Amino acid sequence: MPPSSQIDVEILNIAAYHFVPLDELAERRAALLELCRHLDLRGTILLAPEGINLFLAGTVAGVEEFLATLKRQPEFTELVVKRSYSRRQPFRRLLVRLKKEIIAFGVPEVDPHKASSPKLSPETLKQWLDEGRDIELLDVRNDYEIEVGTFVGATAIGLGHFRDFPAATAQLPESWKQKPVVMFCTGGIRCEKAGPFMEQQGFEEVYQLDGGILNYFELCGGAHYRGDCFVFDHRVALAPDLSETEHAMCFTCQAVLTKEEQLSPMYVPGVCCPFCYQSDAELAQERLEHRRASIEKFASPLPGAGPYDSARPIRVPDRVDRMTLLDAVDTLFPYVGRGRWQKSCDEGRITEAGRALAADEVVRAGQQLQHVEPNVVEPPVNPNIEVLYEDDDLIVVNKPAPLPMHPCGRFNRNTLVWMLDQVYAPEKVRCAHRLDANTSGLVVLTRRRSAASVLQPKFERGEVRKTYLARVLGVPEADEFRCDVGIAQEVGPAGLRGWSEDGLPAETHFKVLRRWDCGELWESLLEVRPITGRTNQIRIHAWKLDLPIVGDPSYLPHGEMSATQTRDIDSAPMCLHAWRLEFAHPTTQQVVRFEAPAPDWAKRP
Repeated sequence: MPPSSQIDVEILNIAAYHFVPLDELAERRAALLELCRHLDLRGTILLAPEGINLFLAGTVAGVEEFLATLKRQPEFTELVVKRSYSRRQPFRRLLVRLKKEIIAFGVPEVDPHKASSPKLSPETLKQWLDEGRDIELLDVRNDYEIEVGTFVGATAIGLGHFRDFPAATAQLPESWKQKPVVMFCTGGIRCEKAGPFMEQQGFEEVYQLDGGILNYFELCGGAHYRGDCFVFDHRVALAPDLSETEHAMCFTCQAVLTKEEQLSPMYVPGVCCPFCYQSDAELAQERLEHRRASIEKFASPLPGAGPYDSARPIRVPDRVDRMTLLDAVDTLFPYVGRGRWQKSCDEGRITEAGRALAADEVVRAGQQLQHVEPNVVEPPVNPNIEVLYEDDDLIVVNKPAPLPMHPCGRFNRNTLVWMLDQVYAPEKVRCAHRLDANTSGLVVLTRRRSAASVLQPKFERGEVRKTYLARVLGVPEADEFRCDVGIAQEVGPAGLRGWSEDGLPAETHFKVLRRWDCGELWESLLEVRPITGRTNQIRIHAWKLDLPIVGDPSYLPHGEMSATQTRDIDSAPMCLHAWRLEFAHPTTQQVVRFEAPAPDWAKRP
């Protein structure tokens, strides 16, 4: 019966172990599992060839019926049980497990069933300590248990796990081998193996505290003990009177927390505590480092290094409605060449729902076609994508160059979106805006359709403040100036556009940051703000002002234009960088600002 002060307590907690040879473990497990479920008991039972170890809790009637049933088996008639009481169930679930050992030690030569160290009663240990007898107290528990409490003057040997005990004993003084050594743990089971092992190592007089600390508490209270005793259930720790203490355990790092530590703002039950707390900034930085490592791993080697069969979708738009297939694809992708498209049609590599289409077959707007190119090897690109920020809605990256944004032309897998789709799978990332393959700097992508539907229109309506850095050939006369010439609607060679007085309205503001004398030529560093967002707008306006961007492969000095688009990986960079962005967050509506570090070409003279 519990003490009179605990008559109203409903939950009986028991702890017991017994070293005895056991067979038919699977059958024993099934029987114990059924019995515990019938009696509504929770906790853990470990079964191994060397014996049984259990921690259970339930109603007094249920636990006592369990023990009576268990002890009817001859192997368990001598089972010694320690009891304590609580006002709540300390275990969340029931586990009955089969193990190699009921207490992991890893030294097969130690068999407590055959030999164990002499047991010292709690009363005798208290007497020895009262007398000041010359003995050594050895705590064989783990460090985190010892921090909760231990005997005054006890030695700890730095255990992270009981398996470390054999190696740790090597640091004990040689003089201990001729002195009385009293070892102890929570309930005694670890000492059953630690004692015989020490005797094998030459320690002549080794005792184990009978029943461990909990038995000492029951018979002797807290004499010579400081603190509480850690227990392996949701009570966390028991005081010397065997009452539950106010300690808690961190779900994340398993640190044992005092009442004071639980009052810390860094303690969030189920999340973190003062010992494992990370600030929002630290967590964000850790998450970004993980993303960067994932991208680096995925992009080496480049995913388009091939060869592979590339399947690309083609959606038939209104402007080619009722054309033949060959005319339609040649109109949509003139840079590929009509001869190559004819070959694809002849080889049956343009399909709809698996059916090959002939070159003279008429197509209709809205059809979804697929074009397969065999043995594709994509040109190399710069894969050093740097994730600068992410939350549940946004991803902000510093895009390197050259790197195309989307699958296009010669590129499919070696593109920003394709790579990020693999890293963020199963999410499907969406670009809120675009940069040229040769332009480096800030790119914003969305992780959810709802965010995309809000943010993409902001870019289209000019509600996002965009600032670029551009290094140009020449020296502007004014420190600040603008260009509002229209952007041609017609697409020229390689899909390039030019300027036109009656073209699409466009406006760009320029500000001179530096002017450099580069020998025969002068160059300038400009801060550029596009007010509108036309394709190639900054490059076209700088070109129109006779200030072509250094390294631009398409818009050349003296008003010349080249059909070259994406620069080779070994070429000098195109000196245009998306530097800063400012916009209202699509969910919180708070103004957010991002900046990509200026590239080297913006710093050197």
